[in-house]
Amino acid sequence: MRRAGRRTARGAAIGAALSAVCVLAAGCGIRGTAVPVDAGSAPSRASCLVRPGATASPSPGAMALPVQLLCASQLVAVVRPLAPSGHGGAPGVAQALLDELRRPLSSAEESAGFSTEVPPRLTVTGGRKGDPPGTLRLSTAPDALSPKALSQIVCTFAGTAAAGGRSTVLLGGPGSEAPRSYPCTDETRARPESAPGG
Repeated sequence: MRRAGRRTARGAAIGAALSAVCVLAAGCGIRGTAVPVDAGSAPSRASCLVRPGATASPSPGAMALPVQLLCASQLVAVVRPLAPSGHGGAPGVAQALLDELRRPLSSAEESAGFSTEVPPRLTVTGGRKGDPPGTLRLSTAPDALSPKALSQIVCTFAGTAAAGGRSTVLLGGPGSEAPRSYPCTDETRARPESAPGG
């Protein structure tokens, strides 16, 4: 009887100890620490994908070119059909691309998480007398735009006829300031909040 009683008492003590451990472990799941922990940014629910056929069909004579939109804190290319512009050459291509960047997004693009920061009234023209060849001048000074808007414009123009096929874009504003060269890099695409060349 004494052995049985000792076994019962010992079992009860072990059970109580295990219960205490379980309660402590279930408190918050993670023990407190004085060291800050960076778990990274919260996962994005944006798909950044627009299903085929969700965008407008290209009109006769239109060409399809990618424009850079914002999605999940980075630049993502979305192919848009561009109607022929009334202006020829690089300025005409630049204005057609800019028109796509500043127009309201489709419902499919919004649902996929896309956005744009390019101002709706922004325009672009060719360079003026004394500017280097290939200069484009915006109706707002490049540095007065938000970094994300400038990144969108630079990476949309880069590699196209608007920039003469180059990966850098010569941009100026409406004032007398000299145009500057803005590169589109992998860093620009991944972190558009950092202005190109800045």
